[in-house]
This record gives sequence, C-alpha cells and structure tokens, in this order.
Amino acid sequence: MQPIEVLRNASKLVYQNVKDLAGTKAAAEDHGVGKGGDISRKIDIVAEKTVLNYLKKVKFDCTVLGEECGRVELSKNPKGFVIMDAIDGSANAVRGIPFFCCSLAFAPKDKLSSITDGVVTDLSNGDMYWATKGKGAYLNKKKITVHKQIPVYKIVGINVSGAKPKLVKKIQPIFENSNHSRHLGANALELALFARGLIDVYIDLRDKIRVTDMAAGYIISKEAGGTILDTKLKPLDSDLSYETRLSFIAAANKQILSEITRQLKL
Repeated sequence: MQPIEVLRNASKLVYQNVKDLAGTKAAAEDHGVGKGGDISRKIDIVAEKTVLNYLKKVKFDCTVLGEECGRVELSKNPKGFVIMDAIDGSANAVRGIPFFCCSLAFAPKDKLSSITDGVVTDLSNGDMYWATKGKGAYLNKKKITVHKQIPVYKIVGINVSGAKPKLVKKIQPIFENSNHSRHLGANALELALFARGLIDVYIDLRDKIRVTDMAAGYIISKEAGGTILDTKLKPLDSDLSYETRLSFIAAANKQILSEITRQLKL
C-alpha cells in the first residue's frame, strides 16, 4: 500500500471516531501534557490512537512523530516518518467550533522538504485535502490550485495567537492594509484553504509553529502551486524535531508576496 493510501485511510477512521465527540464535555477531558507541550484532551488521544492502531494493523513500517504520543517506533526498518497532528485545532474541537482537522504526512527522511505525501481532513465535514509530490493537490476527487488571479477580496490569513508586542508592531501594517484578515485556529486546515484558493496568503511569524502542525499543509500547498518561504525569503525547510519551531509565509503569487514582504520590511 502506498503511503498516501495509508494516510487517507487512517484519516477517514479519525473522522468516523471523533465527529460525534467534538463539542461534548467528554472531548475536553484532561489527559496530561503531550510531547508537543500542550495539554492532551480526550479527543486528541482518541484521534491519535486511531491512527496508531491503523498503522499497526496494516504493518506500515515507519516511525511516528505525534503531537501527543511523541516518537513511536513501529518498525526496526522504517521506510520513513509519519508526521501526525491527529487533531489540529484542539481548542475549536473541544468547544465545538467547526474548524479543526486531522493532519498526516509521510517523509522518507528527517527533513520537511523530503515530505512526499500529506492529508488534511476537515473533521467537521469529512472533506479531505491530499497530495503526493509531483502529482498535484486535491480536495476529495477534485484537483485544486492556489488563487492566481487578482481576487475580488484579498484574504490574508495570519496567526497571531500569543504574539509578543514586538511582533504585533511588525505585523501591524498587514492589518492596516488589509480589510480582510483571518485567523481561524487550525494551521493545517488554513493552509488547506490556501491551497484551495480561498486564502491568498497565510502568515505565521511567531516562531512557535511545530512541524507536526504544518507538515501535511506544506506538501498540499506546494503541490497546489503555492510558495512557502521562511523569514529570510528562502524555501522553507527544517528537520522534523519536536524542538524545532518555524515561521513562514505561504503566498499564492509573486505580486502578493511582494506586497506582504514590503509591508513587513523583510
């Protein structure tokens, strides 16, 4: 079975197992601090166990890097890494806000740039965004691309959760020059919307984002024709470590990238 099939199947099972749990009192049960540093909620644990159990069942030789479970060796001879944020947007999921997802990616090497497959499933409705390197990006069965035309309304996604005063000052021109900024609370799903052409640029400059949060969104966005750069305006890359924290700009075209970098003085 190809990695993309494994990821898609696992993601479908997560949707089946958590769709009725979101927004309930049980979803918020505290299960301690996960390896990613955040509190693990019951809905996170259910989703992760679903993926791990499926990978074991199909004997997919890999090392899992999970938001809650940490590093799990499922084989002595792994083919690569499954990078898992089984629930991205946990706060939305717990409160019942219909914007959270399952993010799964596969990388043969310990590098973000080596990712070959990614799946982001919208757990509020089951929509699946997926991509394999060199084969394009899809929403369910439909091929998707970033928005290339001049938009009627330019939508700027920007993650400002926990932003420090220095960063707020730096990004203030973005808000001043954009009437349509958005922060929805699940990076992987926001990158999927970017790949679909619904958001024109997505910005996260907090140096807080983990690889598990964006691995699948990274390959889906790139396969949809998006550009993802670091703060030095170089192609985004990193190792897959838990300690690694990223900042990035995902842009649909050169024009909007130029506008944003000028406003940010990068």
